[in-house]
Amino acid sequence: MTDAELVLLSLVAEGPQHGYQIQQAIDERGLREWTAIGFSSVYYVLNKLEHDGLLSSKLAPSERGPTRKVYQLTDAGRRILQTAIADLLSTPHDLGSDFVLGLANMHHLRPDQVRHALDAYESRLRSHVAELNRARSKRTHNPKIQPLAIRAIYDYSLRLALTELEWLAEFRQAWEAEAPPAAPSPRPFPAPVIRRGTPSPAHRLQRIPKPVVNRPAEPEADNAPPPEGASAESKADDA
Repeated sequence: MTDAELVLLSLVAEGPQHGYQIQQAIDERGLREWTAIGFSSVYYVLNKLEHDGLLSSKLAPSERGPTRKVYQLTDAGRRILQTAIADLLSTPHDLGSDFVLGLANMHHLRPDQVRHALDAYESRLRSHVAELNRARSKRTHNPKIQPLAIRAIYDYSLRLALTELEWLAEFRQAWEAEAPPAAPSPRPFPAPVIRRGTPSPAHRLQRIPKPVVNRPAEPEADNAPPPEGASAESKADDA
């Protein structure tokens, strides 16, 4: 089950809702901050869940505008949702992450490259912590959201990020103690030479002379007038 499917099933499990109400709940609760669910994919996933028998729907009149399709959780959908949630809560994170793959292959980098990468990683972690704190303060004051669940989500994410920062500091200290001596950085590629006043490619194309096309001479007609400047003698001879 995908993140989007789990989110939509959990929202409909709170009571029958139409698509617009589900979109509002996603935005109000900030669910897109930790789940991969796009605005345009909500209706596609709802239709898929209905096709799989996890949701049912019926048309209901609305206060304004046309009737709307209201979704409701089926018994099969409730069982699937409960199984998925229990599985998520009982499964620790595994080691299959991009960062772990980078750690396993960092020996292919120069020491200065490793330092630069770890500096960037620490900077992003600290930005992530600041963003989590801002989002936690905003979401926990929303009366439509269960404050305990939201606090747990952000506290868990914050604790992971802060623990990772502590681990990173210890790792960097141990790595610096065993790092090979810094090698001279390779000579950078020379910068391209740009001459001032160099015409643009379009202007250079305009300066190229056009080829001269040698067309065959057209045959002269019998009664063609004599060329200008012809002598009177030649006119007389022709007569």
